[in-house]
Amino acid sequence: MEIRTVCDILTHLEAHFRKPDLLRYKSDGAWRDISTDEFAATVRSLSLGLESIDVGPGERVAILSENRPEWTAFDQAILNRGAVTVPIYATLLTEQVRFILDNSQSKAIVVSTVAQMEKVLPVLPALPGLRAIIVLDAPASGLPARAAPWTDLLRAGEAAHRTDPRRFEAARSRVVTDDLASILYTSGTTGDPKGVMLTHGNFASNVNATLRIIPFSERDVTLSILPLTHVFERMVEFAYLAAGATIAYAESIDAVSQNLLEIRPTVVACVPRLFEKVHARILDTVRAAPLVRRLIFGLALKVGRAKARAMLAGRKAPLLVRLLHPLTDRLVFAKVREKLGGRLRFMISGSAPLSPDIAEFFYAAGIRILEGYGLTETSPVVAVNTLERTRLGTVGPIIPGIEVKIAPDGEILVRGPNVMKGYFRNEKATREAIKDGWFYTGDIGLIDADGFLKITDRKKEVLKTSGGKMVAPQPIENLLKTDRLISQAVLIGDRRKFISVLIVPDRASIESYAKLKQIPYRTFEDLIKDPRIIDLIRRRIEAKMAGLPSYETVKKFFLLPRELTPESGELTPTLKVKRRVVEKKYADQIESMYRE
Repeated sequence: MEIRTVCDILTHLEAHFRKPDLLRYKSDGAWRDISTDEFAATVRSLSLGLESIDVGPGERVAILSENRPEWTAFDQAILNRGAVTVPIYATLLTEQVRFILDNSQSKAIVVSTVAQMEKVLPVLPALPGLRAIIVLDAPASGLPARAAPWTDLLRAGEAAHRTDPRRFEAARSRVVTDDLASILYTSGTTGDPKGVMLTHGNFASNVNATLRIIPFSERDVTLSILPLTHVFERMVEFAYLAAGATIAYAESIDAVSQNLLEIRPTVVACVPRLFEKVHARILDTVRAAPLVRRLIFGLALKVGRAKARAMLAGRKAPLLVRLLHPLTDRLVFAKVREKLGGRLRFMISGSAPLSPDIAEFFYAAGIRILEGYGLTETSPVVAVNTLERTRLGTVGPIIPGIEVKIAPDGEILVRGPNVMKGYFRNEKATREAIKDGWFYTGDIGLIDADGFLKITDRKKEVLKTSGGKMVAPQPIENLLKTDRLISQAVLIGDRRKFISVLIVPDRASIESYAKLKQIPYRTFEDLIKDPRIIDLIRRRIEAKMAGLPSYETVKKFFLLPRELTPESGELTPTLKVKRRVVEKKYADQIESMYRE
């Protein structure tokens, strides 16, 4: 079944997937289920309830909330009303929220909590067009003007349905593929974010193409980890719902490891950072283990890698590998899979490059990772590895129904039904991004002889040294981050005489090393200034640089005492580095690396 608009997802759910546990969430320490029928009734009531606050077709409704069933219900309600969803990251600050509400001309906003509502209240005088604040976790009393609990909307919608049972279907039947479905504000590594306009047809084409090549089914149980504000998680959720899969919402990032054990998902979509952290923790555990266990792990990893490489190459593993694998896998990697729930069929990685070494590690552990590539402007998927066709170090073959070509300067260009309508109220940016029907991604890449797309870097982020050498930072940063002692790395060197790097060391690993070597310290900041730690990191960097051309080799580094985060403004909500912000914030530290 192919969908024509996002509204068709609800129709398909009611017709084919009436299940008792379509959505799952944790409350008061217990997981609770929402059936298909309950979900559909809630969507219908909320959609009709939006009419009671004068939200009409084409008008914008913002959602400022963490992942939860109500997020999904409101999104579907807005879309089935013919209105437009404007997602806002729950981590954004008041001024950032104000910009999005103002730029999108939103008529209403759904907020999860009073704390989120308090981000909106100070800027209400500057937003005369914002008619209503709908609060999910509303207090019993005391809401300010223009604010109301979401149950008021439910009741209004239920009353409207009793009065006219055909009203909901009549409204949603008028939605067509060219109608605007959502305005998603890009994370904005530079300047103010731009509002990406995606239509029902954009989303529908991407869902249809994804379901042709990724085997989601009604038997799948998924754990929603990434923010639904992120286009990757949003489209994947549309695909889950269209396939009838059960969606469980993680309580928080901190609770993911526990939720994996409780939900035991079969499919999970996430970003490379999660894989990096799991990989680092496993290696730390192994290094602290007795010698015999370390030797068994080393053998299991060698055997697992050999089996994974053979599988990916489409050939049989050597006989010795086939004989050893059942034993080594049971002794080592079965336990790793159990910590991830024990039922994973595959995981999907997107939003940022995944190190091939880390991907191979998970394949060796019997966990398949399907890495893909896309942008908000492409709804988002452009290419993705599949169970049938996977090549590590690439983002997979191009998905059905779209075209990709490489410009003379290496930029990836995309054309197809998934390409955005444009940037909201920004015709100049739209003209710069879409030329002759081709969307200019700003990413540099190539397509190999077998049709696999490989991303090499961001066009605007390529560093040009004062000697005229062009250096792509992401591959070198990813190489450095494969070291267990390195948590984050930001390459520096544009218009400078050599390449340097800001390093955030992995705190647990460094402290463990200090304990082993009996290095005294008061604070972590003191510890990373110790000459023995600096020398340790220097040697690790030098090992990673082996084989690189001299102009790409890191000559100096500076250790930062804390992780770069979205809250501190150094990362986007999707965990991409804001290079200009980082370079400005750490200007003194950077300059210290270039002093004679």
